[in-house]
Amino acid sequence: MSSDESGDQVILATASYDHNIKLWQAHSGICQRTLQHNESQVNAMEITPDRQLLAAAGYQHIRMYDINSSAPNPVINYEGVSKNVTAVGFQEDGKWMFTGGEDSTAKIWDLRSRNLHVSRIFQVSAPVNCACLHPNQAELFVGDQSGVIHIWDVKTEHNEQLIPEPDASIQSIAIDPEGTYMAAVNNKGKCYVWRLSGGTPVASRPYFARRHWSSVIAVTYNNYISSSMMVTTSADHTAKIWKTADFSQMTELRDSSQRWVWDVAFSADSQHVVTGSSDNTARLWSVETGEVKREYSGHQKTISAIAFRDVLYS
Repeated sequence: MSSDESGDQVILATASYDHNIKLWQAHSGICQRTLQHNESQVNAMEITPDRQLLAAAGYQHIRMYDINSSAPNPVINYEGVSKNVTAVGFQEDGKWMFTGGEDSTAKIWDLRSRNLHVSRIFQVSAPVNCACLHPNQAELFVGDQSGVIHIWDVKTEHNEQLIPEPDASIQSIAIDPEGTYMAAVNNKGKCYVWRLSGGTPVASRPYFARRHWSSVIAVTYNNYISSSMMVTTSADHTAKIWKTADFSQMTELRDSSQRWVWDVAFSADSQHVVTGSSDNTARLWSVETGEVKREYSGHQKTISAIAFRDVLYS
């Protein structure tokens, strides 16, 4: 993780059930701004590829905040969405945004104008918990509460399904930057990994499966040069870092104060991981040693979402 005197190189945002979003100076632990998000909790956040805007997905809306402004109010409001928006992300050039929600849809939003415009809708049969865009920028992997992973080609509208474990809610999906592996975690405590070929799994059975003692909440890969690691977070109060070479456990991130770990992100140099927990605290961990290097304290309730964009991602 790199620091920068201008303060705009490393962007760390945390959102909490206290209806606040905090922007942190990641290397110092200083909170630079607090944004009010009074309408609801924030279910998911993402920073635009140009590092200008922060998208916050909540109940029946998506808010876009200007990261480099001191203004507390959102600059764009997407209203009229049914139910909770649970997933948000961006195409690599910032041309469009994708979302998933409890209205059992995934949506593609055209960002070339600041007006509300949904260009594609993908309807599924159960509420959507998560969505992840393949590095080819064409296939969206969508996980729902019934245990189905949908692979939706946003260009051709073709779709396929994977069901790793029936009736086990898919909590999070991640694809490594090279498009080699896809990982998915569920509420039964399992993490599945598939090899990918041309954007789709080589076989319906997973290449690898590992288990926490409780519900697994999130999964992500490191994004620097090659994906040598992935990390899972869990209701068992831990996050675990795995080597992708053989999927052996590398490091367990555990702290006596930590509770459910809701979200996680790697730093760009893969030396650190940031987690957000039910103990109202975000933590910066050393990947190698598992030690807490920095704590981000100030929220009054559970940290529900993290957005982290380091200098090497730009």
